[in-house]
Amino acid sequence: MRILDRSVYVGPSLYARFPVIRLELDLGALEAWPTGKLGAQFVDALAGALPGLAQHGCSYREPGGFFRRMREDEGTWLGHVLEHVAIELQNIAGEEVTFGKTRSAGAPGVYTVVYEYAQRDEGIAAGDLGLRLLCSLLPVSLRPADSVPDGWNWQEARDEFIRFAQRRALGPSTSALVRAAEHRGIPWLRLNDQSLVQLGHGKYQQRIQATVTSSTSHIAVELASDKEETNKILASLGLPVPKQELVQSEAQAVRAAKRIGFPVVTKPYNGNHGRGISIRLTTDEEVAHGYTAAREHARSVIVETFLEGDDHRLLVVNGGLVAATRRTPGHVVGDGVHTIAQLVDIVNQDPRRGVGHEKVLTRLELDAQAQKMLGQANLKSDSVAENGQVVLLRSTANLSTGGTATDVTDVIHPDNREMAERAVRAIGLDVGGVDFLSKDITESYRTIGGGICEVNAAPGFRMHVAPSEGTPRDVAAPVIDMLFPAGASFRVPIAAITGTNGKTTTARMLAHITKMAGYTPGLTTTDGVYIDGQRTVQGDMTGPVSARMVLADPQIDIAVLETARGGLLRAGMGVNEVNVGGVLNVQADHLGLKGIDTLEQLSELKRIVVEVATDCAVLNADEPLVLKMAGHTQAKNICYVTMNPHHALVREHIRAGGRACALEAGVNGQMMTLYDRGGHIPLLWTHLIPATLEGRATHNVQNAMFAAAMAFSLGIKLDAIRQGLRTFDSTFFQAPGRMNVFNEHPFKVLFDYGHNAHAVGMMADLAQRLDVTGRRIVVLAGPGDRRDEDLVAIAQAVAGRFDLYICRRDDNLRNRASDEVPRIQARALRAAGIADSAIVIIPDEQEAIDAALRMGESGDLLLIFADALVRSWKQITKFKPLGTAAVKVVAPPLSRRPPLSDAKIDSRIEAAAANPEFNLDGLIRDERGVRLAPESDD
Repeated sequence: MRILDRSVYVGPSLYARFPVIRLELDLGALEAWPTGKLGAQFVDALAGALPGLAQHGCSYREPGGFFRRMREDEGTWLGHVLEHVAIELQNIAGEEVTFGKTRSAGAPGVYTVVYEYAQRDEGIAAGDLGLRLLCSLLPVSLRPADSVPDGWNWQEARDEFIRFAQRRALGPSTSALVRAAEHRGIPWLRLNDQSLVQLGHGKYQQRIQATVTSSTSHIAVELASDKEETNKILASLGLPVPKQELVQSEAQAVRAAKRIGFPVVTKPYNGNHGRGISIRLTTDEEVAHGYTAAREHARSVIVETFLEGDDHRLLVVNGGLVAATRRTPGHVVGDGVHTIAQLVDIVNQDPRRGVGHEKVLTRLELDAQAQKMLGQANLKSDSVAENGQVVLLRSTANLSTGGTATDVTDVIHPDNREMAERAVRAIGLDVGGVDFLSKDITESYRTIGGGICEVNAAPGFRMHVAPSEGTPRDVAAPVIDMLFPAGASFRVPIAAITGTNGKTTTARMLAHITKMAGYTPGLTTTDGVYIDGQRTVQGDMTGPVSARMVLADPQIDIAVLETARGGLLRAGMGVNEVNVGGVLNVQADHLGLKGIDTLEQLSELKRIVVEVATDCAVLNADEPLVLKMAGHTQAKNICYVTMNPHHALVREHIRAGGRACALEAGVNGQMMTLYDRGGHIPLLWTHLIPATLEGRATHNVQNAMFAAAMAFSLGIKLDAIRQGLRTFDSTFFQAPGRMNVFNEHPFKVLFDYGHNAHAVGMMADLAQRLDVTGRRIVVLAGPGDRRDEDLVAIAQAVAGRFDLYICRRDDNLRNRASDEVPRIQARALRAAGIADSAIVIIPDEQEAIDAALRMGESGDLLLIFADALVRSWKQITKFKPLGTAAVKVVAPPLSRRPPLSDAKIDSRIEAAAANPEFNLDGLIRDERGVRLAPESDD
């Protein structure tokens, strides 16, 4: 039994609308051993290792259902068991995850196991540990080799996993704030491996790190960390604080204690979490020891008056007290029977206690500090305490060391409430915790005394949201309300665009429109991330990482996300929802890769974009597969885009008050027209959009219609949409590799990134619609990772439309032979009736483009499909025509002249080579040398 493949989905995917992990699991010989055959011993052992599995309902949807399923005659297979184990492991680490599903992957014994995760590394580790646990429970004869190391111990591995998970999980306070943000519908992003979290998107974002917020003053944090200065400030305001002195040596500490008066407290100058604090010190020796303990955590040590009373934490948010808690140090209560060590074990059996921050309470430990406390009470771990005797194991009441918390918010005296609020305001904190000692919190400090020990920046929330006793308090909500007052914005509008072809151009058009409307757009595309029109990151950025990169940028106020197939398959979407989702088309491309073998499967994948749309799904009504997606969206509106003004379904949709964008024929050409709520809105003549080449580039007409429909659905004004479309052109600067035109040579060059039959066919159609007085020449290729039939389809898309076909391959061979792709396409062209003399194989991209440019004559049209876009565009723009020295190699226009023979082609090459200004080495080269010739099967 082994994991063949693993994918971690950060957002909506084919499997769920939330983060999940997918395992491809091969059971091997264990396919023949379902749990029913493994027997009760295996099931009982698993129940003993993970008792929480008893609460899993599985298909029975009730506690105990999973074990019931395992114990049936046939039982269930181990892939399904691993799913539940991975979920339960995260549960015992404190995560609330429940979703999972397991299905056969097709091959015998191979299963797709999907389970929800809360934190990436923890989720991966849960799958690995779960697999090891299951292997360890198998009979030795069935156990896969090397699956369980010698000496492996389940209990140790479980506890180590819990600690591992907690080191990477959000802390209790950060988790509480994130949950409160989710309750308000505020999106969030984790920015590092600790507790730095962004709430909201773009320019509306706020950040938190634990309970430090974007609004927390740095000066206030510094003051709170300076316990001496805090004491002075509070004392100057008449607030109750103990006397204290700052010391740097053991001798100074003893002298300070004598001046202040015993008993005293020693604590680090800038410590936290109760570390290094010693209390109720009554002798010089105890003070010296306390100084040493504090000195381990800070250079300077504070000696202060010991105040009698219970330890209280008073939490103040935005100037108001929101919770008060009485804290009790970790302890046990004697019963006259059990030893202290046994009492600790009994207390740790409380299901509320766990490792670290795993649960509401933390386990008690008989460590060195506990032994010291026992020694002070003349006790040992094997001592039997008297019945009712409270035995302290810690000197401080922190929950992280086993302390308990009792909520007293409802009974705190108003004077004590006001005192805490004044103290936090005096330091300047937006969120602050006051440590206050009082014998009775219900009585005023003015009457019975008490004092403020500390004012804490970044106070923990665990004791308030999950007290050991009393009412839990929602202390995170006031923080979120402070950061995002009622009516404040926290989301930026998000548009996501997918499709086989046209999505990059459409995304760029839409981003340009939003910029014309006054927005600062963040844009992700196949060539990089753009912030306000400037590329900040280069590369294919159409996956979830780039989406989060844009939404984390504090400058943007709208996001346009090109969403590609690859990113959806690898890691899902980078956002849980979008305002507007658009699907342009679903055509054959990348089929046969990563489990997507059919157009229907590809359609299901791209459908995710509209499934997560909340406001509007924009769909191509002219494509049946896209049209069917209307039944899978929960968006408030559906906007159909059609180039067919007689589309019956769209007509009915419009008559019902629906939204649509359609072409209407008029005297002056074709008008892009919007319909919404019965309204008829003429938008723009297509020939006025530069990117459409006066309306001839029909694919860009459709792209412009999508950009307009999505902009309209985002609430952008019509004038801004018109202005954006009229000022967006297809230059390399605005849309690299998307129908770029270069007119500076005697011939025209069309430059495009098309790499599938649909895209190539659209460009071939455009080449036919353009007025050309000379020849039409095409430089053709296809990605090496496509199926042979896809490469053939690309060649068929141009066959019969050009006078000369130059077949090349990309730089990245993708496991193909160096000339395999161009030979496949050349054979496809011959099969389509293209003469051998009109087909040229030049494998190298640069040499193929150079050959085409040298062949160009006045009036010709060169359609160049390129892969290395920047390099190839520079090659085109910097090309210097050689005049009469240019190669005159031509397969002449098929309708006018017969094709040249090989002999004539070779003679023209030789004539050109005789010209001293012409370097043949830069023209054509393959493994056989320099030669321009039709393809052969030799």
